[in-house]
Amino acid sequence: MTTLTTAAPASVSIPTWSTRQILALWAAAALPMAALAWVVAPALAHAFSGDAAFVQALILCLTAGLIWQFALVLIVVRREQGTLRWPVVKAALWLSPPTSPRTGKQGGRLWWLILVGALLLALEEMLPSIPSPVSRDQAAFFGSSQGQAWMSGNWTWLAILIVLFVFNTVLGEELLFRGLMLPRMARFGRADWVVNGVLFACYHLHEPWVIPQTILVDTFAEAGLSRRYRSALIGIAVHSTQTVFFLIIGLTLVLK
Repeated sequence: MTTLTTAAPASVSIPTWSTRQILALWAAAALPMAALAWVVAPALAHAFSGDAAFVQALILCLTAGLIWQFALVLIVVRREQGTLRWPVVKAALWLSPPTSPRTGKQGGRLWWLILVGALLLALEEMLPSIPSPVSRDQAAFFGSSQGQAWMSGNWTWLAILIVLFVFNTVLGEELLFRGLMLPRMARFGRADWVVNGVLFACYHLHEPWVIPQTILVDTFAEAGLSRRYRSALIGIAVHSTQTVFFLIIGLTLVLK
């Protein structure tokens, strides 16, 4: 296994993974999510009643899959670095402010890149999309009278949704793909962020109808910006702008 010199403390060495290792990590994230969404969730739905039965089961299953991704990141970093001390984890997962590739300066105006990424994600919603199965269209459910009635005053499920959101954009997908995988994809050269973006899109086997849009937009908005400025925090922050939007909608429905 060869190593890649990165902006990290001297004690932290970030390896360059083989294609096999990269695909193994991809499978460890994608396959459990697919199984949870398509096999476990329909079975678990029988444990609930009412119009929200399947939605509740799907939310719980996806949350479990995202928590597993966070655990997977910790397991890999612990085996790779021999410790989970914060300075090591921070360097190993590119959890530092964005760094200018020209000047080497960190943070400052570079944080405005989050706005650029957020605008790209907003553009994604305007692109033609593949229709999702009616039973799995959560946006349609929460926009329906049944969904709104179920969420009204439902603080318990709002809390569960918040856990889902946090593990989705902060501790799960972005941490795994942009923090763990992307820094170890040097074997793909300058195309590493493109390959990372495609892998991230194809990871969505649990909701395959979003794959085309994710390839076209998220690759640039999250993988591209994270790679150029060597900061997984950019991808996390950009992705989290969606979380803020969904959280506002959820809170509105609960208070309605």
